[in-house]
Formats: sequence, structure tokens, C-alpha cells
Amino acid sequence: MGEPRYDLTREEIQAIYDLPITTLVYLAQSVHRRYYAPDEIQMSTLLSIKTGGCKENCAYCPQSAHYETNVAAHGLLPVETIVSAAKEAKENGSSRFCMGAAWRNPPKKGPQFDQVLEAVREVRKLGLEVCTTLGMLDTEQAQQLAEAGVYAYNHNLDTSPEYYGDIISTRVYQDRLDTLDNVRKAGMTVCCGGIVGMGETKGDRVGLLHQLHSLSPHPESVPVNLLVKVEGTPLADKDEIDIFEMVRTIATACIIMPASRVRLSAGRTQMSDEAQALCFMAGASSIFTGEKLLTTPNPGEDRDRALFQRLGLKPVEAGASASEYASAPEHASAPEHARSGSDAGVSCQAVH
Repeated sequence: MGEPRYDLTREEIQAIYDLPITTLVYLAQSVHRRYYAPDEIQMSTLLSIKTGGCKENCAYCPQSAHYETNVAAHGLLPVETIVSAAKEAKENGSSRFCMGAAWRNPPKKGPQFDQVLEAVREVRKLGLEVCTTLGMLDTEQAQQLAEAGVYAYNHNLDTSPEYYGDIISTRVYQDRLDTLDNVRKAGMTVCCGGIVGMGETKGDRVGLLHQLHSLSPHPESVPVNLLVKVEGTPLADKDEIDIFEMVRTIATACIIMPASRVRLSAGRTQMSDEAQALCFMAGASSIFTGEKLLTTPNPGEDRDRALFQRLGLKPVEAGASASEYASAPEHASAPEHARSGSDAGVSCQAVH
């Protein structure tokens, strides 16, 4: 009962997405409580270890070499600098440390990739989950990262297959799927989500969710980003999206990928505390902390600490996992409506 499925159609996912918001959020919260503690949020820190100069032309990205933005490019950070940032992140409550480099794909051989591997090994010694996002990977690179201690690899699908070509033309959708396959085969967990607010239709958001749902197994981590508009990029003048579309995307992701940790990622500086709280109610169970998310603004630790205090939430301790929570005795004895509510949503009985 309530086990993940992989066979929902676009139409079935659309029906879930279109539920009255009160019903949708209730179903998502019921699913969420089956796998995660309802009062815990995983705090992650994302550091740009190599900034700017990327050969890709992603229309949302200020690090693309195709656009004139105010991003100050820098080469690969020294290992000592990365480890120092990881220590600070842990002290501030983060249990996951992510390293991002603006590459189309990492250098196949040589000192730069070796430096990344060394940074992974050193950060792993701190007891943090290590996540990297370095662009496309081949099978050998994926294996090397896994052996160095990378727990999760992030590579987003961004949007639906149909809308993808409007956002990026320097690589195709299959390139992203191939990287995800290499990551999975190497034994790392998959962190894969997308961005809302790029001018896509509701059908595109559903299409993205369907693609993620069709991955078997589902990504362990599903970041949902709200577009941060940056001057100089092609999407700088896009209209603001209704924040309830963000909530619907998060809630639907939670229902159709019940064991995945859905992450409220970029764009939180554009959201009120009330909107963020609604996203948590809809199943988001992670945020990125710090003043910056790669190169875009992000609420600082003080604001997040104050928000958590207002909402009665607490950070997930380093090393905690969904499977540990799901098997805990206190969870097994939770009220029936909190444990089995996911069945209706996952089986789509609630929408027929």
C-alpha cells in the first residue's frame, strides 16, 4: 500500500495537479508523513566551486558564456577553500553539501577533475552528504565520483521534452537522460528536478513531472526551482508565475514520487514566508541555505532560522534518511490517516 508507482500517464498526473488546492495539499502532506518527519527540513548548502564561462546556452543561467551578465567568473576553488565552506555549512545546520561547477562536462583527465575528487573525499570526512553538479558525465567520471564518496549527483531535466528546445539548444534532452543513467549505474543517488516560471505552460510542468515519475527508480531528490530572473539572460523579462503553480508542482511531485525528497530550491527570496510555509505543507522537505545559491540571491541563515522558529520546524540531523524515518517505531504507530493517506493519491482514486 502506498508504494511508488512508475506508470501514471500524463493525463492522470494532470488530474492530480488540477485538484482543488486544499485537497492537493492534504494528499501531498499525507504522502509526505509516510516517509518523512513532518517537522523536519533538510538544510543543504550549495557552493559554486567554478563560476562562469559555461559553453551551454541555458536561457535562465547567468553563468553561460553566451550572455552578458554581472556574474564574476572564477576558476576552480582550492580544496582548502571548499572544505572550509563545508565546515561552516555544517556548523550552520546543513547535513548536505553540494558543489557546483559551470562546466558543460568536467575535464575527462588531469588536475581539475582530480582536484574535484580530492574535495569530495575531504568533505565526506566531515560526515556530510556530498552532492556534486558538474554537467554531463560519462561512465568513467560517474564511477570515479562515486568511489570518491559522492552521495548524490544533481542533473536537472529543467522542463518538459516539448519545451526544452526553447530553453537550451547546445544539448538535447537525451543527453541529460544519459547522464542520469550513468549516475545511477555508478551507484550514486539521483538529484533531478526542474524550473518553473520560464514561460512554460501548465502542460509543460506536467510533462516535466511525468518524465521524473517515469524514471525507475524515482530520483531520491527532486529540486523544484522558481526562476530567478537575471539581467542579460533571455528570460530576464518573463512574467511572474502564480505562486500557486509552484505549490501545485511541489505537491504533485510529492504524490507521484512518494519516497523522493522534494526540495524547495531557487527563488525563495521572491517568496513570502507564507508561500514557503505552504510549500512545506505541500511536501517540500528541504531548502538550500546561505546568502547565495550558486550565483543568485538566497535567504541567509538568520532569516531561515527565524522562519523555522516561527513554523516550529527543525533541521534534519546529518546522516538521517527517509528509510530510517519510515521504519522508526514512532512512525509506525502514527495515526492511520497520516500513514495511509498517500494510497488514494498515488493510486489516483481521489481523482476518479
